[in-house]
Amino acid sequence: MPGEDTTVQIVDGELAAKAAPLVDKLAADQVASKLAAQDPTLWGAGAEPEASIRLSWTTLHKTSRPLIGEIEALREELRGGGVDRVVLAGMGGSSLAPEVIAGTTGVPLTVLDTTDPGQVADALAGDLQRTVVVVSSKSGGTVETDSHRRIFAKAFADAGIDASSRIVVVTDPGSPLSELAGTEGYRKVFLADPHVGGRYSALTAFGLVPAGLAGADVARLLDQAAAVAPLLAADDASNPALQLAAAWGAAHDDGAEKVVLADSGSGIKGFADWAEQLIAESTGKQGTGLLPVAVASPEAPGFADAGPDATPVAIGPAAGPAKIATAGPLGAQFLLWEFATAIAGRLLEINPFDQPDVEAAKQAARDLLNDPAKLSGGEAPSAVDGPVQIFVPAGVDADTVARGASVEGGGGRRVGGTLVDALREFLGTAPEHGYLAIQAYLDRLDDASAAVLRSELAKRTGLQTTFGWGPRFLHSTGQYHKGGHQNGIFLQLTGDAETDLEVPGRPYTLGRLQHAQALGDAQVLTQHGRPVLRLHLTDRAAGLADVVRAVQEVGTR
Repeated sequence: MPGEDTTVQIVDGELAAKAAPLVDKLAADQVASKLAAQDPTLWGAGAEPEASIRLSWTTLHKTSRPLIGEIEALREELRGGGVDRVVLAGMGGSSLAPEVIAGTTGVPLTVLDTTDPGQVADALAGDLQRTVVVVSSKSGGTVETDSHRRIFAKAFADAGIDASSRIVVVTDPGSPLSELAGTEGYRKVFLADPHVGGRYSALTAFGLVPAGLAGADVARLLDQAAAVAPLLAADDASNPALQLAAAWGAAHDDGAEKVVLADSGSGIKGFADWAEQLIAESTGKQGTGLLPVAVASPEAPGFADAGPDATPVAIGPAAGPAKIATAGPLGAQFLLWEFATAIAGRLLEINPFDQPDVEAAKQAARDLLNDPAKLSGGEAPSAVDGPVQIFVPAGVDADTVARGASVEGGGGRRVGGTLVDALREFLGTAPEHGYLAIQAYLDRLDDASAAVLRSELAKRTGLQTTFGWGPRFLHSTGQYHKGGHQNGIFLQLTGDAETDLEVPGRPYTLGRLQHAQALGDAQVLTQHGRPVLRLHLTDRAAGLADVVRAVQEVGTR
């Protein structure tokens, strides 16, 4: 059968035995064929209204074909005019898939899924004469993407470049962005299928246009998906989507609600980051779900030493203690994981197509932007340790953090090890088999060293530990944090920016927006009863170094 090179192997014999009855039941209930036929009744009456308008992703390997010629024509047209640098402004499903496609196929794509002024400034510093900006937003109202559009439009105009000729839009029909593009006369508008949710949109215009303009062979992705589609639609125990969903479901029923993802030589770059959003936003709701934990390799803490609350999944050949391994080319993997995630929603008895807890953090950020006093220093730190301001969460003893020392003038270093104390007290709030989420509202290029904290903390605490760049993760694991299993604790990193960027036509800067997003999400998490420790770096490089040293002093489990 075509697509047979796309496989799921349940390596762990005990898990395979527990998953087998679920696979048989899914096959007997014709779940795969019904999903391929876009049957909205698979998740119950409550989910049916949403599911009925969110299932067109199952046939994108056919319906996205007309895009190929349009993408190729525009790419040649742009390159004929000396424009060969592609900047993508998009969040969540609008950025994760094209980043994976570009990375895997080796084509350059600058991705802006941030409100960090330094990272945006770096993108602006590129050669604007050679630059086209793809503004990608399903709703058309994504605040980060709208800010990027405004900033680049002004930068083009300031450089004497006709901005409308350098902006390409990907959006849904009838969205505010579509209407704006018509008014402004932007270079081209690609309208995506409105019956596909953002996290299932890898093979729509959202995934294909930016990567294709950058030079990726996106037609090949559709070929790969088309080859595996018949296998994924088969009501048979050999269906890899049924196997993967059943393994996740069986593991979850046995207490393993985390899914640890590591690449083991698949040749696919960054797939775990894309799968992270798909799984977390689809399943993390109603107090249940699967928490995806992306790690660097099968040797990484969290994967190599996964406990009973986690299922290690190798993307590529089975490696280390992997209980599951998946194999296949990128286009096929996109479709496989989408099918498996939707089917897992049925097993968990949730609607895999809504995201009921995402809006709360966005609203909290908007409220803070409208309240300058709260955003510009109304909150005093519990302690200051050199270049690190410590904001202690509810449930952590502030006196413990601040005891035995006084602050020197100008925010100097405390005599005691207050950062170590704060971390030790905070980590002590984690429940058994809970998880730690590190949220870095920083520059993911210049502050990339922050990512080492994931492995350092996972190794020392034994907690499954996620790492997300803010506000990017708000469009991904942010849904799970509020709607999934309520056993997480949250470490936020924020920092002063050397320079800030005005957002044209808006009463805030990027730095203010980034700060509001961090505080807004912390506010919502606190309302859910979850501990949030915020460490604000007044000097990013020095502060990060101090935080890493403090983590190393906290001790091992």
